[in-house]
Amino acid sequence: MNTRFKIHDTFGLILLLVVTLTSCTDDLNITPKDDQTTLGGDLFQNEGAYKQVLAGIYANLALTGTDGPESSNLKGIDAGTSQFGRVLLYTQTLSADQMIWSYENDPGTREIQRNIWTSQNPLLLGMFSRAHLSVALANSFLRETTDGALDARGVSANTRSEIVAYRAEARLLRAMAYYYMMDLFGQANFSDENTPINSQPEAYNRVQLFDFVESELLAIENDLPAPGQNEYGRADKGVAYMLLAKIYLNAEVYINEAHYAECLTYCERIISGGYQLADSYLHNFMADNNTNSATKEIIFPIVSDGITVQNYGPTTVMINGSVGSIEQNGSEVGVGAGGWGGALRVRKQLADLFGAGFNNDDRNTIISAGRPIEITDISDRDTGYILQKYSNATSTGDFGPDQTFVDTDFPLFRLADVYLMYAEAHLRGGGGTLSAAVDYFNNLRTRANNPNTITSGELTLDLILDERARELHWEAHRRQDLIRYGRFTGGSYNWVWKGNGSNGISLPAHFNLYPIPVGSLAANPNLEQNPGY
Repeated sequence: MNTRFKIHDTFGLILLLVVTLTSCTDDLNITPKDDQTTLGGDLFQNEGAYKQVLAGIYANLALTGTDGPESSNLKGIDAGTSQFGRVLLYTQTLSADQMIWSYENDPGTREIQRNIWTSQNPLLLGMFSRAHLSVALANSFLRETTDGALDARGVSANTRSEIVAYRAEARLLRAMAYYYMMDLFGQANFSDENTPINSQPEAYNRVQLFDFVESELLAIENDLPAPGQNEYGRADKGVAYMLLAKIYLNAEVYINEAHYAECLTYCERIISGGYQLADSYLHNFMADNNTNSATKEIIFPIVSDGITVQNYGPTTVMINGSVGSIEQNGSEVGVGAGGWGGALRVRKQLADLFGAGFNNDDRNTIISAGRPIEITDISDRDTGYILQKYSNATSTGDFGPDQTFVDTDFPLFRLADVYLMYAEAHLRGGGGTLSAAVDYFNNLRTRANNPNTITSGELTLDLILDERARELHWEAHRRQDLIRYGRFTGGSYNWVWKGNGSNGISLPAHFNLYPIPVGSLAANPNLEQNPGY
């Protein structure tokens, strides 16, 4: 595996990109932090700058600004409410049945975890804005790497050959941003590299976004490196296949059409692409997951580094937050002994999935320590179990160099998810074979040292949903899964504090989509508020 993609020493170039973006980012209220005025000219005299600017697009997934973890390049938006992985975790996990955040005075968290959000929620604005910044940065890079622009600069044949893949990666990152907008909001401001700079962005609905994401990913396939053959932290065909599998698995939600056969096809392409399960489940969530056996399994990470890429991203939050207020278990996971004093706990519904038959499962990192399982008062940090899934420790017994900002990369996509998607797509009529689906399911239990494997007659959709929770909890998938199964809204499945009820209450159907942030609506009149808000 190649070395980590060095996003940290090029993130400042985002400033140069931001200055040149006008109407396509007006809705984001982006303000540059210095007086750089051009992207082009002198910047690209050194042909290595093309890769550096590409790194800036990746950096937008990990960092929030250029002046350390507290800085933000989004005007009026706090760094803690706009780091891509963190707000993705909040919107997909904190909103569902697996996680509780103790400090409800933190902006937006109370409303997200109690399912009482409005269009004023700062975390939703952070997600909406950060994703659109990815689009804007990719568009700018693509404008600067056209044949005409490269001809004008006399770019060498060798660099031009590399730029083919760079452009495909930029288009993939843009497609990924639109995928999350489609999933979370059902709408987005749409622009691409051909959109006139001074025009008002169109508003694309879910069908339009689905069509664009699908067509883009199919169009760039031949220009991307083979699965697992790019530098660590960069995208390749495996990431494109993963996004295609995801949109096809959820197509009935997005466009009211079943595409399970296509989902299964792309799962098969990923599985045959050379990926393997990590030797240990927990290797995927350790400080050296960029070098240990997790490199076989992780398809795409959000990079974290305790020294050079410091950020309040999902792994920093989860590792510090999972240290109990009483247990003081932080030294075990490579952060301060007290961590953040019980910031994060487990909802009862996740703990119950690790009952009989799963006590010794490697995926069960729940610490009960005599604590009550029930969380009747969210502010009481001594109630509810805690989780020790993520760690700033390494597989060799060392620790990350910083005791707050962790070295642990966030595994946005990994092979285990693909195994379970294959099984689900098969049961939903997507083809493949039952024997393969059962084998993939059992591979995960075997890797977790759980002897309770299943037979063909035992594989059901409900079992897969539960296994997805056991395998993929706190990895920003749960809301999407529950919506696909028809269990996020309504009252057929409730969890503690769902709908702001201590035992859970029914949610109205319009909560399957988040509202468009009020500031974004004001900036672009082409957007329309989602029904019910």
